[in-house]
Amino acid sequence: MDEQVDRLVKKTWGKFQKLPRSKRLMIAVSGIPGSGKTTLASVVARRLNDLHHEHFPALAQNDELAAFVPMDGYHLSRAQLDAMPDPTTAHARRGAAFTFDARSFLDLVKKLRQPISPETKTLYAPSFDHAQKDPVNDDIPIHPEARILIFEGNYLSLGTGAPEWKEAAELMDELWFVEVEEDVARERLVKRHIKAGIAKDEEEARKRADENDLVNGREIVQNRLSVHEVIKSKHDGSWKPENQGMETADVSREA
Repeated sequence: MDEQVDRLVKKTWGKFQKLPRSKRLMIAVSGIPGSGKTTLASVVARRLNDLHHEHFPALAQNDELAAFVPMDGYHLSRAQLDAMPDPTTAHARRGAAFTFDARSFLDLVKKLRQPISPETKTLYAPSFDHAQKDPVNDDIPIHPEARILIFEGNYLSLGTGAPEWKEAAELMDELWFVEVEEDVARERLVKRHIKAGIAKDEEEARKRADENDLVNGREIVQNRLSVHEVIKSKHDGSWKPENQGMETADVSREA
C-alpha cells in the first residue's frame, strides 16, 4: 500500500501547492463496506500532515493542514430510526443510504466550500460513538487552517437515491473509490462485527454482512459516479487489524 499512498499523497500535495489561499482542496474517498476506505483516507491525511511539518518544522504539532472527516457521524440516531414508518426494517438496514442524514452532510460540505477569510470560524462534524451506537454532534473540529479535507464514507460517489449525495460529490475536487472483491469484504466485515459486538458470533456476523452490508455495497458499485482514482484493495495475507481492512492497494487512474 505504501507505494500507492505515496503517489496519492504526492499528487494531492502538488495540487495543493497551486491552490489559492482562500480555497480548500476537498477529496471524497468511498467504497463498499469492508473495502478499506477508512484506512486509506486516514493514512493519506496523516501523511499529508507529516509532509506539511517537514516543510514547516516551526509549526506547532497540532497545526494540521489536512483533516480526516468520516461520514459515520451522519448515521441517523436510533431514535430517528424508531420514528420511521417501518422502524424494524430501518434498524435492520442501518448503514443503508436511507439511514444517513444526507442533507446535513451536504450542508457541511457547502459551508466548507465557501472561501476562507479572516472571519472563517471552526466548523464541526459529528462523530459516531460505537459504544452508545449513536452519533455525537459537533465532535470533529475542522479548523480554518485545515485546507485539505479528506472525506470518507460509503456513499460519497453515489449518483442515485437522495440527490444530496450526488450534489455533495459534485462539490468535491476529486472522488476516489476503493474497489474490493466481495468475498474479501465479507471476511473483513465478519471479523469487524464480532469485534465491535454488533454480532454475537460468526453466523450472525455473516448474516448481517450478506443481508445488509453487501446489499448496500452492490448499490454503491452499480450507481457509482465517474471517479478520479480507483484503488484496488486485495487480500494477500499482509493485513493487520490496526489497518482496519486495507491490505494492499493497487491504484489506477480511471478515464
